[in-house]
Amino acid sequence: MRRAGQVVREVLELVRSLVRPGATTLDLEKAAEERTVKLGARAAFKGYHGFPCVLCTSVNSEVVHGIPSAKRILREGEIVSVDFGAFVDGYCGDAAITVPVGEKIDPQTARLMKVTERSLYAAIDVVRPGATLGDVGSAVQRVVEAEGFSVVRDFVGHGIGTHMHEDPQVPNFGEAGRGMKLRTGMVLAIEPMVNAGKPDVVVLGDGWTTITADGSMSAHFEHSVAVTATGARILTE
Repeated sequence: MRRAGQVVREVLELVRSLVRPGATTLDLEKAAEERTVKLGARAAFKGYHGFPCVLCTSVNSEVVHGIPSAKRILREGEIVSVDFGAFVDGYCGDAAITVPVGEKIDPQTARLMKVTERSLYAAIDVVRPGATLGDVGSAVQRVVEAEGFSVVRDFVGHGIGTHMHEDPQVPNFGEAGRGMKLRTGMVLAIEPMVNAGKPDVVVLGDGWTTITADGSMSAHFEHSVAVTATGARILTE
């Protein structure tokens, strides 16, 4: 799983370097697919329940599952969330980043990205044997809501292993001390999805692209995290 996680990391860092005004989300897709093949991995998303691409590219108010397109040209001041998963030797890694397009990012949007990423690491910090899923979700929720943002509740993180989505579900909200206890050897995909406005989302007509119901900006960060005897080990870092 560490090898799969490192493929995911390398592909996402490549994509990050290609995000700029004038690039299309399909440009990112093509580069990611080429690198995945070169690394001898298999993309996890393409073909999953009919999803057509190796990346999810979600721009601005798109929360998750945006489909790369030659028609979607990135513009200065936008943000794009990129989610990617890969299999290596039968095991899966999954991670996501949100990247600014250009240099002129609205201060509130820049803060949204920073808070979302900080909430991810707050959750990772509580991962250890004996901690609960409620501890993980509560850690995200506390960071996000203290900054006046909202946690998406319609989509959650998940267990990951020989399949991309495994039990248990890993909500980004909850009550500390409640829920399943974490055990050594578990691997969780922890992925806060955070809206600048309200938490409500809407799925568009393509059946995949999910946007904020109020049109506010959204950010998404994710790592695959192993539970070890000494705490969390990030496999996609």
